[in-house]
Amino acid sequence: MRNSKSDKVLERVNAAGNPKTLLIPCVLLLLRNVNTHGYQIIQDLMNFGFSSLDHGHIYRILRQLESDKLVESYWEISSGGPPRRMYSLTEAGTAYLDVWSEALERYQYTLDRFFSMYERLLFPSEK
Repeated sequence: MRNSKSDKVLERVNAAGNPKTLLIPCVLLLLRNVNTHGYQIIQDLMNFGFSSLDHGHIYRILRQLESDKLVESYWEISSGGPPRRMYSLTEAGTAYLDVWSEALERYQYTLDRFFSMYERLLFPSEK
């Protein structure tokens, strides 16, 4: 039987499962070779595994990235629908993505070691 304290711990763990800070490198990666609009970015983030996204939060991230000169945008006018704001990665955004990639690679090493130790402790080999 779970109590309210364990429920709170599980909520924190679930919230940490998709850290909001990971949204930034994922957005930058999605823009690495393709200019696209916000709605498509949201769909692609869901394919990354972010199950519940606040669309407003994603658009605020895009505006902040643009303010930081990591992303730039322009309006695409089409005859088949309303204008859409298209986003693209800048040179500074590419450099920032590279820094994120290096940091995440180091983090991945730590995670790999964690799971290796976790499995050894959980499933000790029988000798």
